[in-house]
Amino acid sequence: MFNNTEVLPAIRDLKDLDKAIKTDSDHIILLNTHVGQLKSLVRMIKSENKKVLLHADLVQGLKNDEYAAQFLVQDIKPDGLISTRKSVLLTAKKAGLITVQRLFLLDSIALESSYQMLKTIQPDCVEILPGIIPHIIQEVYEETKLPIIAGGLIRSEKEVKAALGAGAVAVTTSNRDLWKDTGM
Repeated sequence: MFNNTEVLPAIRDLKDLDKAIKTDSDHIILLNTHVGQLKSLVRMIKSENKKVLLHADLVQGLKNDEYAAQFLVQDIKPDGLISTRKSVLLTAKKAGLITVQRLFLLDSIALESSYQMLKTIQPDCVEILPGIIPHIIQEVYEETKLPIIAGGLIRSEKEVKAALGAGAVAVTTSNRDLWKDTGM
């Protein structure tokens, strides 16, 4: 899914975008953005032959609903949407975008309700937060057979390796020190 890229740069601060573009990752995750910046950001990233996965829930100036998702799909045109919201992901799925269901696994109740939501939405991929719980990464993969991305609180190469060793296909992080540079 991510062309064997293990660490996907997650842009929380736009000053990190230039470094993210120079990584070996084919995908860039846009986290905290403003609706007014989106079109130019997506266009710039795509001009560098990178795919954009946009976290729809974190776009300032947009409500997190089906209409916002339709706007993102039709006007902004990212390659995929990340969301915790069913309506956003189903809209993206209908449009043929990559869908990433983001799960905050705080306790066993959240885990069980997440399984039900995953059965309904059937996203392309699941992002588990926090991504530093290898046994949960393994359990979610075994239960769903969906590709897993680990995100949140990953601060070291050791934690990246633990998540990947537990079955995650990739790790998202805003920690620039963990991004793999192409040497450009």
